[in-house]
Amino acid sequence: MEVNILKTTTICPSQSPFGENHVLPLSHLDTDNNLNLTFRYLRVYLNHPTQQKPDDPYEVVTSSLSAALFHYYQFTGCLRRRPSDNRLELYCQVGDGVPVILSEVDCKLESINYLDDPDCTFAQKLIPDPKDDEALTRPLILQLTRFKCGGWVFGTAVHHAMCDGMGSTLFFHAMAEIARGVNVNVTMIEPVWDRSSLLEPRKPPRVEFPVHEFLSLDRDSVQYLESGKPAVRECFEVKDEWLDRLKGFLHEQSGSTYTTFEALGAFIWRAKAKASKILDDETVKFAYLTNIRRKVKPPLPAGYWGNGCVPIYVQLPAKDLVNEPIWKAADAIKKSKNIITDEYVRSFIDFQELHYDEGITSGNRVSAFTDWRHVGHETVDFGWGGPVTVFPLSKHLVGSVEPCFFLPYSSATEGNKDGFKVLVCLQEEAIPVFKEEMKTLEHGLS
Repeated sequence: MEVNILKTTTICPSQSPFGENHVLPLSHLDTDNNLNLTFRYLRVYLNHPTQQKPDDPYEVVTSSLSAALFHYYQFTGCLRRRPSDNRLELYCQVGDGVPVILSEVDCKLESINYLDDPDCTFAQKLIPDPKDDEALTRPLILQLTRFKCGGWVFGTAVHHAMCDGMGSTLFFHAMAEIARGVNVNVTMIEPVWDRSSLLEPRKPPRVEFPVHEFLSLDRDSVQYLESGKPAVRECFEVKDEWLDRLKGFLHEQSGSTYTTFEALGAFIWRAKAKASKILDDETVKFAYLTNIRRKVKPPLPAGYWGNGCVPIYVQLPAKDLVNEPIWKAADAIKKSKNIITDEYVRSFIDFQELHYDEGITSGNRVSAFTDWRHVGHETVDFGWGGPVTVFPLSKHLVGSVEPCFFLPYSSATEGNKDGFKVLVCLQEEAIPVFKEEMKTLEHGLS
């Protein structure tokens, strides 16, 4: 299926937000080497016959983008390396903008199941994919693809140094309100940039939490180094009944209760380790990002749209993950949440301050997990209703080349589906064993 690129236009702020070129510093959370990546995902919008919306989505999106960029002009900037310490900084130049690609596909969204579980080769063409220097010089690139049915797909490629998921949602929510005619001067949360001052290192920096237990130093390390073996993405369904049975099993074993993230995360972590045939003496890590906006003292302002998350790592010997009762892995994930304090965040920032040039790395065998079921994508309504599908295409996350996403089913697909889907990235040779492990989730553990 062909994606026909019609044009690429640079959209500038509706009013000039500044008069002179200038440089803005980033926080040590923004410049964490694990975030030196472009995050790519798509949103799917329907053209409902009952909706009186004659407007062209491209015109609506580009117009609202231009207005929103007056408030979020930093997205027009260019990331570059600072000569003094090689950290990223943002150079803002008068007259710059954000590229928007317009494309079209000669098919209906219904025929591809609203991209609920898309063919990734096709889906890749619906999202910009900047490489190397372009990923830094164009930290935000958008693509709007029209479909024959009148529906459309909104593809986003945003450099993670600019913002996390919550930060980008603030921006797109502002865009969407403008598109719907809302007076954002009244409703919009005022964007806050102060990256380096709100999350600056202590003076002098001090690492009082043992960050070195899960982060090591290796100047020769390369972030997101691929193994060279073919990797694939695959979606698996998780029904409520299966999840309830898993949680009940863990409770019987341990006497404790576990959240969906803890229980299913432990199950998939172990299944991936088994399928990947990891050696017994290797250390494996379960990684996730956690929101610290309300954890730090003082809390970050509501409009802070930079990276407001820090990574949490749970590590076990592979033999323990595979051979010990699974509740122990779930318990380790559960207990990891207790370390999320202001001191943990400050120690992580100070560790970055002291050792950035020494090659901070989380090592190999990292499995990253993230839950997208309740992140607010449904609020991004440009006048066509919220997106019916949101789907990530990124392979890199929190130091892992094999991330796992918990995703809601598309609201456009037929049938009342209970539960949700899990998108797993894994080496192709490990998929058969992983599928067998996932069958035990359906039929019950013993």
